[in-house]
Amino acid sequence: MRMWLRGGVLAAMLWAQGALAGTALVVGDSISAAFGLETSQGWVHLLQQRLNDGEHDYRVVNASISGDTSAGGLARLPALLSEHEPDIVIIELGGNDGLRGQPPAQLKRNLAAMVEMSQEADARVLILGMLMPPNLGKRYTEAFAKVFPEVASEHNVPLVPFLLEGVAGVPSMMQGDQVHPTAEAQSKLLDNVWSALNPLL
Repeated sequence: MRMWLRGGVLAAMLWAQGALAGTALVVGDSISAAFGLETSQGWVHLLQQRLNDGEHDYRVVNASISGDTSAGGLARLPALLSEHEPDIVIIELGGNDGLRGQPPAQLKRNLAAMVEMSQEADARVLILGMLMPPNLGKRYTEAFAKVFPEVASEHNVPLVPFLLEGVAGVPSMMQGDQVHPTAEAQSKLLDNVWSALNPLL
């Protein structure tokens, strides 16, 4: 009887520890889906490793899809929030909107709706910003770049201004398409994210 009680107490403690574990949900595109790489090489997987090695008890759910847009992420988000009940939502979307020349105002509406939906689900939000190459024209690239800080400021959420900072334009850090980072660049992406993410954990 005493042994059974001890086992029951231990099981309850383990269950309680598991229940306290947080969930971080990453909703992104090919940059977070580790396009062209093994999933285990991507920055999101490296994030899970860093959390495991540290003092933060979090499970990372990578809901990133290559080619996804802000509209696609917005459409998928309600089901993801319901299924995973995340404590933190990391939004890494917009790059494909820009490459397709979609209106920055539309991107802003979609990102804002994702932030609001996540906050209504009691999740803390982090936005990962993106920039467009200059060949799309100064007017468009400037309007696009303003979207991320505006959404972050208006909804009081942290922002990584440019996820590819220190990676974009560096030949050794980019795959042959000059769009997707190499395996060697993934730790740099994680460092870019970590500085803004760590205070939310």
